[in-house]
Amino acid sequence: MADIKINHIAKMEGHAGFMASVLNGDVRSAKVEVQEGIRLIEGVLIGRQYADMPTIAQRICGICPVVHNLTSIKALEAAMKVEVSSETKKLRTVLELGQIVHSHALHLFFLSLADFLDMDNDIQLVTNYPEETKIAIRLREYGMDIVRVIGGRVVHPLTNEVGGFKKAPDAEALRKILMDSEARLADALALGEFFRKIKIPDFSRGTEYVCLGKDRTYAIYEGDVISSQGLHIPVEKFESDFHELQKQHEVIKKVDHAGHSYMIGAIARINNNRDKLSSNAAKYLESLNLKFPDYNPFHNIWGQVVEVIHSIEESAKLIKELLNADLNNVVTKEYKVREGVGIAAVEAPRGTLYYHVEVDGNGYVKNVNIITPTAQFLANLEDDVADYIKEIIDLEDKDKQKKLRGFIRAYDPCISCAVH
Repeated sequence: MADIKINHIAKMEGHAGFMASVLNGDVRSAKVEVQEGIRLIEGVLIGRQYADMPTIAQRICGICPVVHNLTSIKALEAAMKVEVSSETKKLRTVLELGQIVHSHALHLFFLSLADFLDMDNDIQLVTNYPEETKIAIRLREYGMDIVRVIGGRVVHPLTNEVGGFKKAPDAEALRKILMDSEARLADALALGEFFRKIKIPDFSRGTEYVCLGKDRTYAIYEGDVISSQGLHIPVEKFESDFHELQKQHEVIKKVDHAGHSYMIGAIARINNNRDKLSSNAAKYLESLNLKFPDYNPFHNIWGQVVEVIHSIEESAKLIKELLNADLNNVVTKEYKVREGVGIAAVEAPRGTLYYHVEVDGNGYVKNVNIITPTAQFLANLEDDVADYIKEIIDLEDKDKQKKLRGFIRAYDPCISCAVH
């Protein structure tokens, strides 16, 4: 029996290692070892006033707080039957698109790229590719500007709340983002050309792709749960079709569908919703000459590039629509606090985030269940890695570990969210 052990995998959100056992070329086990304790945020939320929930829940993550904020608010609105304006939905969608641009640009360039260029550190990366580094930074800043203007600040936004927004964003600030969007789209396309030339490992393992789906829309803020195997159910039915599994001595509750692992995130959305991409994103995807269904998890990187292009185009389109509407329609109107159960989902950068919340008649939280993207795809990652090890088993130990780190980072896991 030979063991492959990686004590720590750097350049991803949170702390984790990896352990695999191989006997005569047969992979007996492959496991991402979580090196963080459970944070019990769901328990912290129980007994709190509903208005506190989005503020606390978004502390689960510093990279993608927006989606926790949005999904918790949507779940509360569903529980208390609070209706919001179409302008509010559009503004929240722009907010999440900004989060996707920011997160993908960070992961693509600063966390994963060095793996594909066979570089040992990011100092070498930024030295060798100074112009591409500047582009990645500009794209991140564009995404952060969107969050700042709409949410009030980049990390843990302030303005979003049940029923709408505390205040409408400044129209001039939105116009500036709109003016910047053309240059940032050019940046995204240039970065896309750079990534298109990268040599990506040829690996494939069939899986089920799951994400939100909506007619004529590349679903981000709302939609039904769809899959590459024909599943189409309302979000409210998610917990009856997908099951959380708490194994002994494991911190993360993994999720399966019909007894098997599945994949979410950019690669899943591209596989399921690629016909709804914006024009430039669709053209770029076509230039990659991929065959669908695409089961190469390394292509999650290309999927993120596609989504950066799409998110810039889509955010610009929605901002134009908002500037031609009455922005004051996003400001929260009076509503009634009532008892209820609400379930909601929003596409996070790493995949679909689900919230289930129950509130009593006084607005106190009675129960919460949060199902994060990494908790969902972790089992699929381990199944993929088990197959991938067979292809690299004859490499030297140092090279094997390097390949495995790159493979795991391509998934873009967020351990901090998973141990919420």
